[in-house]
Amino acid sequence: MQKPDGNKAIRLAAFGEFLLRLHSKGGKRFQQTDGYTAYYAGAEANVCVLLARLGMQVDYISCVPDNDLAAAGLQQLRSHGVGTDKMLYGGEKLGLYFTEAGNSIRPTRVIYDRVGTAYADLQRGTIDWKSVFQNTGYFHWSGVAAAISESAAAVCEEALLAALEAGVTISSDFNYRSKLWKYGQHPKDVMPLLLQHSEITVADLDAANVYYGIETDKKLPQEQRFEQCYTALQHKMPRLKTLGMSFRKVQGNQLWYTGALAHEGKFYFSAGFALSDVTDQIGTGDAFTAGMLYGLMNNYPPQTIIDFATACGTLKQSIPGDWAIISKNEVEELMANGVSGRIVR
Repeated sequence: MQKPDGNKAIRLAAFGEFLLRLHSKGGKRFQQTDGYTAYYAGAEANVCVLLARLGMQVDYISCVPDNDLAAAGLQQLRSHGVGTDKMLYGGEKLGLYFTEAGNSIRPTRVIYDRVGTAYADLQRGTIDWKSVFQNTGYFHWSGVAAAISESAAAVCEEALLAALEAGVTISSDFNYRSKLWKYGQHPKDVMPLLLQHSEITVADLDAANVYYGIETDKKLPQEQRFEQCYTALQHKMPRLKTLGMSFRKVQGNQLWYTGALAHEGKFYFSAGFALSDVTDQIGTGDAFTAGMLYGLMNNYPPQTIIDFATACGTLKQSIPGDWAIISKNEVEELMANGVSGRIVR
C-alpha cells in the first residue's frame, strides 16, 4: 500500500488488546448455533485498519502469545497496511469474545473471555514507550484498554505520560464496557486520571455519565445534549480541543446514523445517512473514530471532518466483522451521493 511521506506529524501509534471474535453463524443464538465465523478485532486495531486503508502510517501495539492464532491475526493486520513491528509477545492466551447477532427486536449480545490474556498480564516497564514515540505524532487508546486489568490500566498511564513527554497528540475513545470492569476499581476512579491528557476524544453520553457523573437534559435533542456534554467535559479534560460523538436516531419510520463534532469551541453536525439495512454494527464507533482522526490529521475543515467520520461509520455497518474494509473513494462517494443500492460495474 502506498503510504504518505513518513514525517512525524502524520504517523499514529495505537495501544490496546488484540482479539479473536467468534460470531454465531446464520443469525442464530448462542444456545442454538452450530458454528462460528472468526474475525480479528480490538477497538484500537479497528481504528488502525481503517486509517491504514485510508493511506495513513499507523503502528499497532499490543501483547499477544507467540502462536499461530495470533500470527494469523497479525498477518491480516499487515495485509491492510498496519505496522506490527512494535508488537510484544508473551503469555499463552489471546483475548477472545463471542457474539450473536441482534435484529430490530432484540440486541446483539456479547460474551467476553479476556481474563488472564497476554495483554491483561502486561506490566509497567515492559514496553519501550520512548522508542515507540520517537517518530510518531499521534497516540490513540480507548477505555477498553484500561478496563481489562489493573496492570493494563497502569501501562496505559505509563504510555500517556511518555506521549506527553514526547510532545505527541493524544487521542482517546471513552469506550465504556460494563462487562469488562471486573478488577475491583470503578471506572470513575480510573478513567478521569487517564483521559485528562487527551486533546482529541470520542465519547458517548452514557460513558460521560459513568466516568464523570455528567448529566444532560434527556428532553433535549441529541445535538443539544452533545453541546451540554462538551461544555461539562471542558472542565474535566483541560487539554480537550476536539470531541466527536455519533448517534443512532429515528426520524419518521427510518433509523439514521448521524455525528457531532466540537472543535476548538465551535459545533458541527452531520445530516447523516438512513440505515435501511445493517449487516454488522460492531466496530461502527471505531470506524467513526478513524474517520475523524483522518480528517484531523489531514487538516480537513471541521464540517468535512464530521461528514467524513459519519460516512465511515455508516459504511462499516454494511460489512461483517469488526474492520471497516472500505476505501477513501467509497467514503467520498457516499458523502457526495448518499446511500445507493446500485451495482458498480
